Amino acid sequence: MTNDKDIGIPLKTTAPKMKVLNQFIKDLSFENIAAQNGISDQNVKPDIKVSIGLEGKKRPVEDQYDLIIKVSISSKTGGSGEVIFLLELEYGGIFEITNIDSEQLQPYLLVECPRIMFPYLRRIISDITSDGGYPPLNLEQIDFLSMYQAGVERKAIKSSKIN
Repeated sequence: MTNDKDIGIPLKTTAPKMKVLNQFIKDLSFENIAAQNGISDQNVKPDIKVSIGLEGKKRPVEDQYDLIIKVSISSKTGGSGEVIFLLELEYGGIFEITNIDSEQLQPYLLVECPRIMFPYLRRIISDITSDGGYPPLNLEQIDFLSMYQAGVERKAIKSSKIN
């Protein structure tokens, strides 16, 4: 009879555990420039640009982390390039993350946490644009894993350059 320790099989593995402690709007700005300038042509096909950034950091409390999703949206008229509206939103979350190796923490914080927060952020943006007098802007799903991997690759390229 053999013991699990003798053949190198771990007796018990624990998966990372995450608990959402809070979600909140940290900062919000919606500038309805078209309405301010009296532009009311509803037939304009807008050119919408969306920029997303992530910022994660450790909180002073054990196993707690902040994540801020920064969204910047600009809508301009397709022809003349006049600004229709500008929306900037910083949406925050506080998470308790346990049972995770230190090397897995950053990818977990920057992939899994925004994945949980995104549906709420999307609803806020939809409501704001609708309340601003425009059709609701429903953001497409974002692949946070690809975003994280692209960021890691950019850092690797920057650090490999010779000055």
